[in-house]
Amino acid sequence: MCGINGIYDPLSYDTGVERINKMNLAIAHRGPDAEGTYHNENIHLGHRRLSIIDLSPESNQPMSDHSGRFSIVFNGEIYNYKELRNSLGDYAFKSQGDTEVLLAGLIRHGVDFLKRCNGMFAFALWDNQKEELLLARDRMGIKPLYYARTSDHLIFSSEIRAILKSGYVSGELNYNSIGDYLRYQSVIGTNTILKGVFLLPAGSTMHFSDSEVKINSFWNPVTDLDREAIGLSYDETKIRVRKKMEAAVTRRLIADVPTGAFLSGGIDSSTLVALASQQVERLKTFTITFEEPEFSEAKYARMVADRYNTDHTEIRLTPNALIDELPAAIRAMDHPSGDGINTFLVSKHAKQAGIAVALSGLGGDELFAGYPIFKQFYGLGNKGWMMSFPKFARAIAGEMLKIAKPGAWSEKTKQVITEDYLDLENVYQYSRELNSRKVISKLSPYGNLGGNTIFDLVKEGVGFGTPGYDLPKLSRVTFAELLSYVQPTLLRDSDQMSMAHALELRVPFLDHDLVSTIMAVPDKYKYPTTPKKLLVESMGDLLPSEIVNRPKMGFSFPWDTWMRGELRDFCGDHLANLGKHDAFNAGFISKRWDAFLKEDQKVSWMRIWPMVILDAWMSENGIK
Repeated sequence: MCGINGIYDPLSYDTGVERINKMNLAIAHRGPDAEGTYHNENIHLGHRRLSIIDLSPESNQPMSDHSGRFSIVFNGEIYNYKELRNSLGDYAFKSQGDTEVLLAGLIRHGVDFLKRCNGMFAFALWDNQKEELLLARDRMGIKPLYYARTSDHLIFSSEIRAILKSGYVSGELNYNSIGDYLRYQSVIGTNTILKGVFLLPAGSTMHFSDSEVKINSFWNPVTDLDREAIGLSYDETKIRVRKKMEAAVTRRLIADVPTGAFLSGGIDSSTLVALASQQVERLKTFTITFEEPEFSEAKYARMVADRYNTDHTEIRLTPNALIDELPAAIRAMDHPSGDGINTFLVSKHAKQAGIAVALSGLGGDELFAGYPIFKQFYGLGNKGWMMSFPKFARAIAGEMLKIAKPGAWSEKTKQVITEDYLDLENVYQYSRELNSRKVISKLSPYGNLGGNTIFDLVKEGVGFGTPGYDLPKLSRVTFAELLSYVQPTLLRDSDQMSMAHALELRVPFLDHDLVSTIMAVPDKYKYPTTPKKLLVESMGDLLPSEIVNRPKMGFSFPWDTWMRGELRDFCGDHLANLGKHDAFNAGFISKRWDAFLKEDQKVSWMRIWPMVILDAWMSENGIK
């Protein structure tokens, strides 16, 4: 796990050297163990190393092959690198790590080699003979890779702040992304919150040279399904899922440094701890606890820790402690988000305990139908009769529902029933919505969403289909979750907040082999008649019944209480400052804040906090 930087700059060698050094300094937190650069008249590459596999200097980067023709900077891990290394037996390896295996494989097989790699990665490969650059990002989008283009340059990095330090990109707010951010607490797709800065799509490559730029996909969760999982009985499916889960965890325990796990006491993290404890003695586990009992999962986490004899640490968090940590957490944000501070805090304590790698249960809910949207969308197939009523009648019914049951649920229900169709792309866009389009247009003159990013992504994605196979309904929802929530919010937050402490976070549930299997499983096996039925029953007796049958809480801080109490001034000051920007409406922001303070059910903390963070992030990074 590391950080990478690069500038394609055919105009100025000295300027490129100076600027890549500034970019490396901006991401020093990602790689405290080593730093390196590579320069020639066309390309400048930078690297910061966090040593995880092969701790020797031989695995430092940038790394070049024996001929000097190819040079690579790589961020991530290739978990099956030993197996791949054996298949490249005649290559004269000088290191014991995965970077050189990736380099050798790309030289021999080209981008097709990526289809053989199991891991999380973002890298840049320079061909000095052809003067061509290859950028690539892993299938699930676990590792970020941002880029920007000018008339003469391509600038790329693991973090946006390093691109800003290159001096080629000004820090201007992307007005076209404001609507997305206010609606979903992050920016969806390939855009970012900054003008001219983009994100390479997950599972994609970019070929760059003087003559052309091409972006191609090498993997898609909708089309690249596990064909062997189709047609299995339920018992056979459970066996296959168990084997895939065990393999995913085993791969992510490969390291030459201490490894631990985040443990909330829910089904997902408990599953990972149970499987990892079969291979690691006294696994270190970490959980955040609160004084507010309705938010604390401490007793469940302790139950799992006791069962598997882990070295368990409870991190007690109070409002005052959060206030103390907020400035550092906001500094750690490379891209604003309404989430992620929890990861910052637990990562800090895990690193202080001597851990360099931690397993996270991220992705379990999205893969095994853990959210209400899965049941809701599945059940819409029986509600097609609603669409026979005129839209105005459905709108009236929706208004009556809002009056009877004010709040976010009734608002979203009205939006759904007034759509033209009950297809996934029409319905799902409201699942993750924090603010409605009507509210967004009042919050910002630039927030009037002309397009609909999630609608477009979901419609195009599920439309690919797999020849000869109808993608199950629940898998369609999983696909939507991956594109609209997991990648732009959860994974981005996890990367920036864990790497702020030079901690490598690994996510077994997003192992692409496991994902391709679960995406192929029919709805009748995956439908959550009980919480995450397929996962739980595949694990057999590994999970205590108290964990399986406990009420689902979700990991969240007591924001409502804190934002009206100890964080009130912090929030109020930043909301007032946000209103001073011409991109936002000060009067309506103030109105929303007042409604929240008065405990208006239509204005939850989730509709306020992302705006607080946006201003704090803009102020911290000098964004215009």
